[in-house]
Amino acid sequence: MSGSAPDLFVRTSQDGVAFWIHVSPRAARERVGGLRGDALRVAVCEPPVEGEANAACVRALAGALGVSRSAVELDPGAKGRRKRVRVRGEPEALAAALRGLAAGAAIR
Repeated sequence: MSGSAPDLFVRTSQDGVAFWIHVSPRAARERVGGLRGDALRVAVCEPPVEGEANAACVRALAGALGVSRSAVELDPGAKGRRKRVRVRGEPEALAAALRGLAAGAAIR
């Protein structure tokens, strides 16, 4: 069978990037890396209760990308595992870091 695996689609803007994540709450350990379809995998230990998993996603992504937590924004209306993320910073550097993470270079 021929065909290619989906890639992480990163939308760049003047002040950052936007992309999709797939969250796995209640994981054994925190991890950012690899793909689930076209979304970056983010595993967090916290449960999906009262925003705990969302806060952990922000913390994990900030650490993996080397930005402050305030630079990472989750779509406030997202309720499921798939979420849209926006990260403020230098777009080319962030896009390169995301490509590395999507390729499986997991952080933490």
